[in-house]
Amino acid sequence: MSSPPATASAHDDLTTDRLVLRTWTTAEATAVVGDTRSVDWADDFPAEGDRVIAGLFGQHPDWLGAYGHRLIIERDSGLVVGSLGLFWPPSEGTVDIGYGIVASRRGRGYATEATRALAEFALTAPDVHTVSATVELPNPSSFRVLEKAGFHHVATEDNVARFRITKPDLDRR
Repeated sequence: MSSPPATASAHDDLTTDRLVLRTWTTAEATAVVGDTRSVDWADDFPAEGDRVIAGLFGQHPDWLGAYGHRLIIERDSGLVVGSLGLFWPPSEGTVDIGYGIVASRRGRGYATEATRALAEFALTAPDVHTVSATVELPNPSSFRVLEKAGFHHVATEDNVARFRITKPDLDRR
C-alpha cells in the first residue's frame, strides 16, 4: 500500500502520516557530537550512525540544507527516533541516501516511510533523476526498507547491494 506523498512546509520540513523529517540544526549536531542529551530525543537516540553524520557536517555544510540530512521525529510523541539524509550534492544526476532508526522504534515502518518521503523530495530537485542506496549484504532489513520504499535492486558487488529509484520509477507507482 502506498502512502500519500510527503508534504513540505515553509521550513523545509517533510511531513508524512506518522513522521516529521526536519533538517538538523548546528546546535543539535553539536549536542550529538558532544554527547549532550535532549529531552526531545528517544532514550536510545543518537545511534552511532547519527554521531558519525553529525561529526561530518563541518566538512559537508550542504548536508545541513534542504536537500541534506534530517532528523526523523515521531509525530505522536514529538521525539527524535532516527535520522536520514541525502549525501548532497548529486553526481551526474544521482544522489545517495542513508537512514537509521533507533532500536526502540524499529519494526514500525518508520525507515520505509521516511526513506520514501525523502527520495520523492530529492527527485523534485531539477538536477536529480536518481536516488541510490548501498546496503551491506548482512543487513536484510535494509533491503526490505528500500524495496518497500519503491527502490529497485540494481547490482551486487563484494559485500554490498546497490538500490535506486528514478523519476520514471516514481511516475509508474
